[in-house]
Parts: sequence; structure tokens; C-alpha cells
Amino acid sequence: MHEFLTARCPLCGAEIEIPQDTDFGELYECDVCGAEVEVVELDPLELQPVTEIEK
Repeated sequence: MHEFLTARCPLCGAEIEIPQDTDFGELYECDVCGAEVEVVELDPLELQPVTEIEK
């Protein structure tokens, strides 16, 4: 059984379930707004939106 932590989406504020064994730089998607977010801090768990550079 996987244990989950929760963090807030930095764009819409919805809760995102993150596996407890996550690591820096892992990417997840918000189920509510579809934003791609990256783990930038583990304690406390913090997410930031992924910014894409268009070419």
C-alpha cells in the first residue's frame, strides 16, 4: 500500500496527492486545473509550476 502526502497546487489551490517516497524534481499533474508541477522542497512539501520554454 502506498502512503501519500498532500500539497496544494500553486496555481489553483487544489490538493494534490504525492507519494511519500517522492524526491526533488519529480513531476506531477493537478487533477483539477491540469497544471504540471514539480517538487521543489520535501520538508515541508512544496510544489512549483513547471515553466516551459517555447522555441
